[in-house]
Amino acid sequence: MRPAREEDAAELAALSRPFVRSGALRERSVSVYADHAADFLVMAVPGGPLEGCVGLRVHPADPARGRGPVGVLYNFCVAGHRQGRGVGAGLMRAVLAAARAKSLHALFTATTGGGDLFLRYGFAPAAVWTAPSAWAESLDPRRNARVLARSL
Repeated sequence: MRPAREEDAAELAALSRPFVRSGALRERSVSVYADHAADFLVMAVPGGPLEGCVGLRVHPADPARGRGPVGVLYNFCVAGHRQGRGVGAGLMRAVLAAARAKSLHALFTATTGGGDLFLRYGFAPAAVWTAPSAWAESLDPRRNARVLARSL
């Protein structure tokens, strides 16, 4: 497990591509991955390809809502051949630790699937209005994603 680097951008895009094709993830260009590499944690075997990734975007405190800073997990994916082998759980534990280290008050995510991994780690369905407004407004209603949240 390590933080992503700008030079991981092409691999992040390649890892995400099957999930984009299935509709589970939004399409992002290699340049977007490069620009936001600092958001990502990746699981990689030394000398091997990326096996999984998750982005954590921090949203500042919102005093009007009486809320401290929160995070949004995005682009969480694990290579097909590594699913069911603990890669997703390892990424989840690492991103939860990173969120705590940043003193975030809560985490949000959106999923078009069942969200089983998120639910196992304490996420629960949440109303979209409870999420950071900039992120909530960016959700595509045609994707019919469920918003999940977890307090930290």
